[in-house]
Amino acid sequence: MAVAAILIGFKTVAWLLTDSVSMLSSLVDSSLDLISSLITFIAIRQALQPADAEHRFGHGKAEALAGVAQAGFIAASAGGLLLTVFDRVLHPRPVQQENLGMLVSGLAVVLTLALMIFQNYVIRRTGSLAIGADRAHYATDFVTNIAVGIGILLATRLDQPVIDLVVASGVSIYLATSAWSIARSSIDVLMDRELPDVDRKKILDIVLAQPGVRSAHDLRTRSAGLTTFIQLHVVFHPNMSLGRAHVMGDSIEAAILEAFPRSEVILHIDPWNDGEPHVSTD
Repeated sequence: MAVAAILIGFKTVAWLLTDSVSMLSSLVDSSLDLISSLITFIAIRQALQPADAEHRFGHGKAEALAGVAQAGFIAASAGGLLLTVFDRVLHPRPVQQENLGMLVSGLAVVLTLALMIFQNYVIRRTGSLAIGADRAHYATDFVTNIAVGIGILLATRLDQPVIDLVVASGVSIYLATSAWSIARSSIDVLMDRELPDVDRKKILDIVLAQPGVRSAHDLRTRSAGLTTFIQLHVVFHPNMSLGRAHVMGDSIEAAILEAFPRSEVILHIDPWNDGEPHVSTD
């Protein structure tokens, strides 16, 4: 939020002095950054709240809701920028003070890059969906700021204001693409989409590698915030004692938790596969 606020101040001055549509597009994007980062901050605080009587599975999906909100803001900014471009096509004006515009774009590139590096560190440590969406948003800013600086330079040096409009149009298309990507990831979480096939295979491999496991089936997975939920049926020998099965179940859960530290594992112990006759054998 601090980075976005700093960039809003500098870009506002730069836009007023350069009258650049591409700088305006970058200013609008930074303004939305501030709003979306605030939403992310609130969502993460909510997602970290422990489970309670009304939310037995926790509040992790608050992060996905923040992602959907971010996607909406980004899509709205893309549409607004296109309208500004159309207006400037009808009422063209030259870009001024190109050195200031390039200086502000350069500052934005440096600050955004530093922020993205820190966000990458946070994502590796937490796996936060909301921070991932915010990072994707700032990745678009990084490209946008570079494009805006180049656009202002070319528009003034070549005396072709249309270049400024082309850059702004490209930024709006890039924002729309980013909005779709963020929305799709967030909706997947809200709709309880299964984990990727590679993770599901890893879970089954871990389970089947445990001593005494005959087979496993009905694997179901989903994620919410920082937590991954894993449940499946594990088949042991029909004559195994309940106590022994419980100990082995704990061992399987520990092995899964080692590979997926932020997960909740639910095992259903079966004495046979669903397709087998329910008869105990030695």
